[in-house]
Amino acid sequence: MQISENEGVIVLGATPIGNLSDASPRLREMMTSADIIAAEDTRNFHHLAHALGIKITAKVMSLHEHNEAHKLSEVIELAAQGATILVVSDAGMPAVSDPGYPLVAAALSAGVRVTAVPGPSAVLTALALSGLPTGRFTFEGFLPRKAGERRKRLDTLLHEERTMVFFEAPHRLSDFLDAAIEAFGEDRQAAVARELTKKFEEVRRDSLGALKTWAEPGVRGEIVVVIHGAEEAEPATIEELLPKVSDLVEQGTRMKQAVAEVAEKFGAKKRDLYEAVLAQRHEAKK
Repeated sequence: MQISENEGVIVLGATPIGNLSDASPRLREMMTSADIIAAEDTRNFHHLAHALGIKITAKVMSLHEHNEAHKLSEVIELAAQGATILVVSDAGMPAVSDPGYPLVAAALSAGVRVTAVPGPSAVLTALALSGLPTGRFTFEGFLPRKAGERRKRLDTLLHEERTMVFFEAPHRLSDFLDAAIEAFGEDRQAAVARELTKKFEEVRRDSLGALKTWAEPGVRGEIVVVIHGAEEAEPATIEELLPKVSDLVEQGTRMKQAVAEVAEKFGAKKRDLYEAVLAQRHEAKK
């Protein structure tokens, strides 16, 4: 749908991830000039405004992951009527592992203009400080908390050649590193960044095994983990893929689905893999 220049606008505003001095002049200007401010946590936003010495005159409304679906139509309608709406998360850029993406998608579908006030990003800051390749990377956000689901996600990244960036809670960091070692090996190079831009900022760069030892006693602060991508490897043979199909079947996955998942993940021909599984089963029955 074509966007009308006569309508209002939704502005995604990047807020400081730790150091208040990182608040850009444009963000400060938008905080004072916006008609409406949609904040992930209204209390945190008012604390930010107070710390920056900004008096807020706009209407402030909440927009977070639990109410975003219900607020979409209201926010879009206000913008369509001509309002300038500033959207902010608690830290960093909205829509990047924070509320915002559903709103952006719905706004664009409705023909409402969306723009951004760029600024602080924990993803890019950690990547830049990691000492790992930055030319190509993938942001994976938070992994599932359940061990089985977390393992499945990491398994899909086994052959990912790009540098990988993850968010993790400090109390789950040791478990995360355990799972990463199981998936990628203890020698894979990585970095753990904590408290970025804050007084006690720290970036640990080492192997996953060494980082696990460091993290075991407990780590505090906001955490970003950056892991080196896989080295380019030779394609797996059908014979090498048979145990992976068996593992999924033992976990309760139907055989056809297990074959399809493994074939897609490792770039094998599904028909060839399926026939090999059937032949293996036939041999086992003899």
